[in-house]
Amino acid sequence: MAKRTKYLKPENRDFISAEVLASKRISPNFVRVTLGGEGLAGFSPMGFDHWFRFFMPGKDGELRLPTSTSSLGWYAQYLLMGKEHRPTARNYTVRDFRPAGSGEFGSTAELDIDFVAHGDDSPASNWANNATPGNKVGLLDEGITFQAPDHTEFALLLGDESALPAIAGVLRSAPRELKGAAFIEIPHADDAQQLGEPEGVQVHWIVRTDAHGEVGAQAAAAMEAATLPTQGVYAFLAGEQKMVSGARRHLVEHGIPKADITFTGYWRVGKAQG
Repeated sequence: MAKRTKYLKPENRDFISAEVLASKRISPNFVRVTLGGEGLAGFSPMGFDHWFRFFMPGKDGELRLPTSTSSLGWYAQYLLMGKEHRPTARNYTVRDFRPAGSGEFGSTAELDIDFVAHGDDSPASNWANNATPGNKVGLLDEGITFQAPDHTEFALLLGDESALPAIAGVLRSAPRELKGAAFIEIPHADDAQQLGEPEGVQVHWIVRTDAHGEVGAQAAAAMEAATLPTQGVYAFLAGEQKMVSGARRHLVEHGIPKADITFTGYWRVGKAQG
């Protein structure tokens, strides 16, 4: 049996230019920005936790994008750009995608991104909080990491608020017969969203009660306290680096093979999100 790679890359990968169509705060800690433009005609949604490199204008207010799309090439070009001209780059997940003709704001395809609103100390959060129609951005498609093996009988998902869009995408894309559980930690009860999960997946919203505690710790504790199967489990863990690493260690000790656990540290304490 061939070993799964961590990333399932898109067939065609190129830089995509897009522009803001709309921006709105959808809950106390989330801002949803909708992108559009003719460039999105080249974007092929893969579902699940489909993610991309997101490029915002540099300090000079202009958007300059690398030309190479190879993993090393684009980053080398990015580093060679002067600091004033270098775009701000972060990783984000597709929250929703509407093909051309089925959108809410225009005739082009539309892509929604949910930003965790940290405040103006985060470059991406600051951008999202102030995004206005016509603002230019760039995207570089990276594909998906959620790849449940054929023997999966139970999907386990864990994340903090930074992983909410990815978990939402997974649950929306999952087979309707899927069984499993999702543990999602959020800062405020009103940050909970409709996820369209399969009937057999139980979603646990864990509202963070300690504003100064470790992000994700309460969700991880809830997962560890749950009664989980040991056979046929595929786990998807995302969010704060320490949280996902600890959760992976617990699941391995629980008897779940490392090969059946996908874990990604989106950010880490001491380094601001966004």
